[in-house]
Amino acid sequence: MNQRVLLSVQETAALISAGKVLSLAGDEALLAQLPKGHWIAGTIPYFIGEDGGIETRDKIFVTELSHAQAGEIEIKSYDLDNIKNIALDGPANGYTVVILPAMTPIHAEYANHGRDYQDMFIKPVVGWIAGVHLSDLGKVLPKVANGASAVLSATDAVAIHVTLAANQMAVIKILNLFQQNSQGDVITFPETGFSARLCQVNGEEVVFADYIAKHALNTAYPLVADYNGAQINTSFQEVNQDTKVVSFYAPVFTGIEYRQATAVGDYVHAFEALAGGSHADVEFSCNCILNYLYGELQGRKTGDLDGPMTFGEVAYQLLNQTLVYLNVQTHD
Repeated sequence: MNQRVLLSVQETAALISAGKVLSLAGDEALLAQLPKGHWIAGTIPYFIGEDGGIETRDKIFVTELSHAQAGEIEIKSYDLDNIKNIALDGPANGYTVVILPAMTPIHAEYANHGRDYQDMFIKPVVGWIAGVHLSDLGKVLPKVANGASAVLSATDAVAIHVTLAANQMAVIKILNLFQQNSQGDVITFPETGFSARLCQVNGEEVVFADYIAKHALNTAYPLVADYNGAQINTSFQEVNQDTKVVSFYAPVFTGIEYRQATAVGDYVHAFEALAGGSHADVEFSCNCILNYLYGELQGRKTGDLDGPMTFGEVAYQLLNQTLVYLNVQTHD
């Protein structure tokens, strides 16, 4: 089969029964019908499939972890007490795929502290944030599924740890369309969190929603922090002018200087140029729901990087508005 493809419940169940090691994404009602096996999953109805971007509740996006051997994996659920061990539990040579439910305490915990966990950035950890249809925000809970037990959870994370052969190595790649605007206003926040009412702009306290309105900021462009040259996005979820609360898909942190991203011109063509082309031996790939929306990806391809469209991407730490993929390099 194609390593990353949209399939029916029956086709997915057949692969599970055949002993394949899988990372899945789809509607909760579909995931609940699957048998136990070597798989993990998260809820989302948006994908880049073989025919391009698609919104569907009728099929499951199936990623076969083709370099994973059933006898060399561990599937594990994590709660608030042990999520800090996610990288520590990873194999000495291999990788981990993790899925966390959006807008939950464990999502916040990972977002706030994941980069400080033991062995993080030493062992490859990749994955995504499970979500819901955008019309169901606040009404339906995102969930993850542990295929070993076939249990769905709205509170825990789930991970699959894959041990690779000695001559193989997992490498994580991040495609980010955005760079910090070095000439933009410096924005800082008094509290760490997924939302903010107040902030400081160039040292002056303002109501952030009013600042956004006054300057007509395009919230398709995220806030960007420069972490020693690494550009890390924090994407806008909602600007509520009634409550004056601005919500994000990842937390803003105190003590960090943000600037809005530099405009990219034609978002659609810029993203196509970033993601297009061929990528060798891709084991796993995911993309952000905001790239799907702003990049107008429905019916359009992103090169050969198919996968779920997510409420956040994991490349070691939590990311926003990026495309993340993992490839496995084999050496002689």
